[in-house]
Amino acid sequence: MLFATYVAVTVATIAANAGIAVADFLKARFVLANSAEVGLAPSWLPHLGALKAAGAAGLLLGLAGVPYIGVAAAAGLVLFFAGAVAAHVRARVFHNLAFPGGYLALAVASLVLAAAR
Repeated sequence: MLFATYVAVTVATIAANAGIAVADFLKARFVLANSAEVGLAPSWLPHLGALKAAGAAGLLLGLAGVPYIGVAAAAGLVLFFAGAVAAHVRARVFHNLAFPGGYLALAVASLVLAAAR
């Protein structure tokens, strides 16, 4: 049961991060608008997208049998999205705080389940 939960949550986290990384790389309109609200220059988007994509790839490696990489990737995503939540709070942008908060929750769940494995 724990393994099935680990796989389901990790696959959801991989999909969410891969999807938002693509949006960052493409500089999607909603990404640009959100970035502007929190004071992030558009030039940062490819770098942030790369970090999200690396996190997704690391989680995938964790599922494929390299558990330490999966744990490290999940920890990295937790730190990344904690920073995103902090950036929203610092900029007083609360209306869409659920987005980085949701990604943070997925990353935390993936980390807890990967570490318990």
